[in-house]
Amino acid sequence: MSKVSRKGATNQVVYDEEMWGTLRAKRETAAQILRALARTAPDAVVLGSVARGDVSNASDVDIALRGQVPSYMVETALESAGFASYKRLLVQATPMSSPRGYVFLDPAELTVVSFPLTGMTMTEHEFDRFGGCLGIGGLVGGERVPGVDKRLMLIEPTPSGHLESSILGREAEVSRTLSISLETVSERVRVLTRRDEVGRTGPIVRRELPRGQSFEKAVAEVVKRNPMLRRVIDERG
Repeated sequence: MSKVSRKGATNQVVYDEEMWGTLRAKRETAAQILRALARTAPDAVVLGSVARGDVSNASDVDIALRGQVPSYMVETALESAGFASYKRLLVQATPMSSPRGYVFLDPAELTVVSFPLTGMTMTEHEFDRFGGCLGIGGLVGGERVPGVDKRLMLIEPTPSGHLESSILGREAEVSRTLSISLETVSERVRVLTRRDEVGRTGPIVRRELPRGQSFEKAVAEVVKRNPMLRRVIDERG
């Protein structure tokens, strides 16, 4: 697990050719998935290190839909483009989080498409920007965006790599850099710092779906015995 980095100087990281090659490969995978989803979910984005640039071989290709779409349309679009589904999960991370569907597209579970199963809050939209997110246009155009990694380091792309610096004590500055609210930055700092101190806790709901069961049906089954999820569904539709 990545450890939170404490205050310190800004570090300059220069990518070698191997890292640039890894980034190109992961961004091409992301572009293929976003193209497959273009008609179903034109607002889909790639999140995290693939959007920022600071990848490793173990980095996820994490694709997220930012609007609610029937799950069968997402899965049909992926299957029609030749992507196989290796695992399907229903996840609610915290009691007030929107439930999400996760479809893993490789056996190592490094390539995943997720989508909300209710409406999303503004804070949830800002969580994507906190880590960095990029749509298909920016991705194929070679853009990279700033964002914060799990160490709470702000990653700012440069032509040769990136600059990285701790965001602790600089939350207001980071909120301006990422164009998100200070409340969202402070919340992510609180959650990731606590995770660093006490360890990662599991999600409120984590259910693997058998082949053929829709995500919507799985949600309907879970809410029968989960009042917290029922409350979220009732509030956000």
